[in-house]
Formats: sequence, structure tokens, C-alpha cells
Amino acid sequence: MEWDDIIRFIAFLGTGIILALWEKVSPRRTGKVDRGLRWSSNLGMVIVSALFIRLIFPVLPVALAIYISTKGWGLIPLLRLPFWSEVVLGFLLLDLAIYFQHRAFHYSRPLWMLHRMHHADTFYDFTTGVRFHPFEFILSMIFKLAVVAMLGIVPLAVVLFEIVLNCVAMFNHSNIKLPLKVDKIMRLFIVTPDMHRVHHSTDRREMNSNFGFNLPWWDRLFTTYKAQPDLGHEKMIIGLNLFRDTKYRSFHLMVAMPFLKGQVGPEDSKES
Repeated sequence: MEWDDIIRFIAFLGTGIILALWEKVSPRRTGKVDRGLRWSSNLGMVIVSALFIRLIFPVLPVALAIYISTKGWGLIPLLRLPFWSEVVLGFLLLDLAIYFQHRAFHYSRPLWMLHRMHHADTFYDFTTGVRFHPFEFILSMIFKLAVVAMLGIVPLAVVLFEIVLNCVAMFNHSNIKLPLKVDKIMRLFIVTPDMHRVHHSTDRREMNSNFGFNLPWWDRLFTTYKAQPDLGHEKMIIGLNLFRDTKYRSFHLMVAMPFLKGQVGPEDSKES
């Protein structure tokens, strides 16, 4: 493992343990759920995806950023900004790129077929934040490498973004209860669980809102922000109505989900 992989793994493990304990002590939504099956499938999916990435890609974003920086390639170096300005700008542009990538996975039908596995989780906790199909991971990696190369993002910005993205994605998918006043302040700077939970509604209008993972500003700027679900957080229905049977929590059906028949896109029906 490279040094950045070790840092990411420690941050991932530490964040997961903290959130798991927090969800146990102070859950936002209650209800029985088979955590054993869900957690093994969701966490198993991220392990398989990570292995695929390692086998397929000879270079990953941090290594590419290091190489690009030695050559002075990309658009950001042309601006001749101070180092820390390059770090901040690189982080912001990566986050903006992931926001638009997320929207693309909702509005392109072939991409949605991959992404819907993430939305098919009928219970919302920190493991939902790492539940993505391996093929989606691969496409996302290709996109991220292209963004890093085109913009010439400095390595430190890439490292920080990768760590923050992993941790914050688990945080804003967690089933933790934040005081409403705290949530109101926090969502000015970071995507909170209550903010992102709206995005996992079965209602297609709510599903096509709150696309941000790290920073909440893009949804407000591009008019995809919705403050609260219409039914409230306790009564809203999470997941996809198409895949509510408990059998879809199994690992093999999660892998097969992009190829199963059913509603094609979130724009087609309230049932998708």
C-alpha cells in the first residue's frame, strides 16, 4: 500500500467505527434492519471495487497528480497561483466535478442502471455511503483521472479530497440524529445526513435533488437543493420501490442489479 492509501484506510476505519457507535446511541430513524447481511454486502462491495481499481488502473489520482506536477501540465498551473491557493482551488474543482458526475449518473439512463444499486438500499446508514457498483467505481475513476490531468491539480489537493470524500460520504449517509439547530448551521458548510437523506427518497423529485457529497453550495448554486423531504425524515420512504425485497440485500443480486429488468431511470416513474 502507498502512504496515501494507508492514511485513507485509517480515516475510513476510524470514521466507520465512530459513526456505527453514533448510530447505535442516537439514531435518526428507527426500525428493524438486518445489519449483518446489509453491512457484509455493502462493505464487501467496496472491498471488491477497490480490488478492481487496483487491478485495472496502472496509476491512481495521487500518483498521476505527482507526475503531472513535475511536468507543469494542466490549466491551474497556467494561473501561477500561490501553492495554497492551488490546493484550495483544486479541492473545490474536484468537488464540483463529482457533483456534476453524480447528476450525470441520474440523467443518463445507462449510467443510472449502474448507480441505482446505490439507491436501492432501503435502509440508510453509513455503509450506504460506500455502496456503489464496481463498474460505477471504474467509470468514476476514469473521470477523476481525466479531471486531475486536465486541470493539473496539485497532489496535496487530491490527497485531501480523497480522504474527505470517503469520510464525509459515510457521514452524510449515516443514520445519526443531529440537533436541528446544529444541522442548520452545519449544512452551510458541509452536506449533512438530513440534507443528503432527501436524495434517497423514492419520490423522483426528491431523488433528483441534493447531489452534493462534500460541499452543499453546488446544489444551491445550480438549483437542485431541497431542504427537507415532504413527508419528514421519519416517514419518508427510502430506496427504490423496484428493489424492496430482502433478497436484493444479497451481494450477488447487488452486483447483478444493473442488468435486472425494471424501471430504467428515476425520471420515469415515482416507482423507480
